[in-house]
Amino acid sequence: MAPTETRRFGILLTLAYDGSSFAGWARQPTQRTVAGELEGAIRELDPRATGVRGVSRTDTGVHARAQLASFDTDSEIEPRGWALGLMPHLPPEIAVVRVARVEPGYDPRRHVVDKTYRYVLLRSVVPDPFWLRRAWRVRERLNHPAMRVELEALLGEHDFRAFRSARDERPETVRRMLRAELRTHADDARIAEIVVTGDRFMHRMMRIICGTLVDVGRGRLAEGAVRRALASGRREDLGMTAPADGLYLEHIQLENAGHDAWPAIDEGALVA
Repeated sequence: MAPTETRRFGILLTLAYDGSSFAGWARQPTQRTVAGELEGAIRELDPRATGVRGVSRTDTGVHARAQLASFDTDSEIEPRGWALGLMPHLPPEIAVVRVARVEPGYDPRRHVVDKTYRYVLLRSVVPDPFWLRRAWRVRERLNHPAMRVELEALLGEHDFRAFRSARDERPETVRRMLRAELRTHADDARIAEIVVTGDRFMHRMMRIICGTLVDVGRGRLAEGAVRRALASGRREDLGMTAPADGLYLEHIQLENAGHDAWPAIDEGALVA
């Protein structure tokens, strides 16, 4: 009798996490990482599950409201079972906020339409413990109109080779920015949020954008920095790299976000 073929299932997770206590997303043998904690939890439910395939390799200290990761499993656990079953095995800084079925081998990176990042600024001369490690506290006053002009220059398709760290050696550096705005918090005038949506981002690109905006906003960098850097391709024409604390992976738009999701959107899933 021929052996029975094992059936495989693909699972897509949407995750939220506070990145303050993790050495980023990607697995590292001697560091506590989000992917490492997640894989440990998955294997408590299915020791034969594959490793996770994440969309964005967030840096140390960067947060996420909607990181995406997939894996394959032989288990017939339903999406609801995965969501509730993983919870006791994850640290409190990580939450599974949505689970869907996808095809085995599904890699969410190949289905990304665009990503949205949000950066939180706290304009205050004194610390606020409730924003500790969740926002960048800037003591100086910020020129919001000047910062908005810099953001407008990002929109469209450009060569963003100046907007990446020295670690990023990818030869293709053209990206398309779809949205770039600065907004103030409705309930707290001290809080400003920089929101950028693009088809792709490079290593530390969003933090370089935000550091540049703040340096222009507080008068440390001449206005027009973004246009100068787009024209020159020189990192030196931009400002500082903003701290990781204020950065959030806010949303990832997919062509195919799976099926049989739990919880459904109208049941309160934290999906933008």
